[in-house]
Amino acid sequence: MKLQKRKVDVVVLSDVHLGTYGCKAKELLQYLKSIDPGKLVLNGDIIDIWQFKKNYWPKSHMLVIKHITTLLTQGVPVHYITGNHDEMMRKFAGLQMGNLSIQNKLILDIKKDKAWVFHGDVFDVSMQHSKWIAKLGAIGYDFLILFNRLVNFFWEQILGKSKVSLSKKIKDSVKRAVKYLNDFELTAAEIAIDNHYKYVICGHVHKPEIRNIQTEKGTVTYLNSGDWVENMSALEYNKGEWELYRYTEDELMKINASYTEDESILPDKQELFKNLMKELTFVV
Repeated sequence: MKLQKRKVDVVVLSDVHLGTYGCKAKELLQYLKSIDPGKLVLNGDIIDIWQFKKNYWPKSHMLVIKHITTLLTQGVPVHYITGNHDEMMRKFAGLQMGNLSIQNKLILDIKKDKAWVFHGDVFDVSMQHSKWIAKLGAIGYDFLILFNRLVNFFWEQILGKSKVSLSKKIKDSVKRAVKYLNDFELTAAEIAIDNHYKYVICGHVHKPEIRNIQTEKGTVTYLNSGDWVENMSALEYNKGEWELYRYTEDELMKINASYTEDESILPDKQELFKNLMKELTFVV
């Protein structure tokens, strides 16, 4: 049974981290199949090149890529904004390839207003001065996700309790992490206000959020799309309003949880790339 698709004007996804154990690719694919986006914004860390391993690239991860390329061939504009985990893409910033554009930042026209979209790692001091520490932290985070799965197995199967997120509990209990998030949001807001943007849209910190931030200079709406590792969240703009989508709160996803694409029809990587190049036209 096919899902009835919802029309959404703009969808913003970030921090998918394809290629890592923590990525919720199956759930993301189910979400993507449930919507009919007018425009798709991929706001950084979609493919985790930092932790990419040749021996770990599940079919479910490839199916997400396949679905995005299908959207491209159907005429849906896809803006790929680079992040720190896919920073190798930054050398292609400014490239327009058919309906796909690769950028470091994006200015979206939302009716008469403007939304400034960027990943957000530019505010991360560890990224700017000690990249190896950030990469080490990413590896540790991936290990924590695996350990969390083991804990939840025993937590649910043996103790009969609901799942817990160790990484969330750690982040929420560390005052320094809370201060970093607050500083991150305030810095993004202040720059957006200085540039007369109504919205500022980020990723990077894995904290889904929509809220108005007021400073001495003015007010801006700060939005963060969250991630598809823990929160399974996205930003949706439709009928003049921004909303925060959460997969775990979507009743239709629970009803249709068994709906997935037949992986037996999945083309290999070379065939997928060949088809993509055939369908798309380079624009210089």
